[in-house]
Amino acid sequence: MNLPPIVSPQEWEAAREKLLVMEKELTRARDALAAERRRMPWMAVEKDYRFESPKGVASLADLFEGRRQLIVYRAFYAPDITTYAEGGAYPERACVGCSMVADQVAHPAHLNARDTTLVFVSRAPQAEIRGLKERMGWQKIPWYTLTDDFDADFGVDDWHGTNAFLREGDRIFRTYFIDSRGDEAMGSTWSYLDITALGRQEEWEDSPEGYPQTPPYRWWNYHDAYGDAA
Repeated sequence: MNLPPIVSPQEWEAAREKLLVMEKELTRARDALAAERRRMPWMAVEKDYRFESPKGVASLADLFEGRRQLIVYRAFYAPDITTYAEGGAYPERACVGCSMVADQVAHPAHLNARDTTLVFVSRAPQAEIRGLKERMGWQKIPWYTLTDDFDADFGVDDWHGTNAFLREGDRIFRTYFIDSRGDEAMGSTWSYLDITALGRQEEWEDSPEGYPQTPPYRWWNYHDAYGDAA
């Protein structure tokens, strides 16, 4: 390993300040990209998709759990999945990459407080999903079983990916989609909200007129203190 230059505290601070300029540019570019996502056209979801849940059959609308927005991550956990790390196998393990994504998921109460639900879907039966969640500590992630062409229709039949949806009355719209390395940034409350149609819903954001927005910080709370909002 070739070491970088070893410098004084003053030189280190100067180097850090130089990089900070680039980091601020990246932050502003990320905010601008999220603003463009909020101006993406929507695609109407016309088909009636069905999933298996711990309580029985569920529709796509049911996955929203009464909230306005829905984020669906397609995880690979089923008997025919082969993307395991050494020593892993179904049903004890899911795809190693999808498992890393699940490990990074923040407490869902913060998303729920922004009227947004996050769920995982895969083709494993509910009995196996229940065991996997218990073994891996993923009990807080709602996880449904695919039963139809949802994965093929939304670009996640051959690879993982994250779809965002929004509900207006009885109508459901697909609002955004990321996959491949886009998924590696997922897990935090902010990364999920930034791919939704409504964004973080904070006043500083560049959003279309009429979008819900509240002051930053004021809606933030402890995950067990949101009450009915979560």
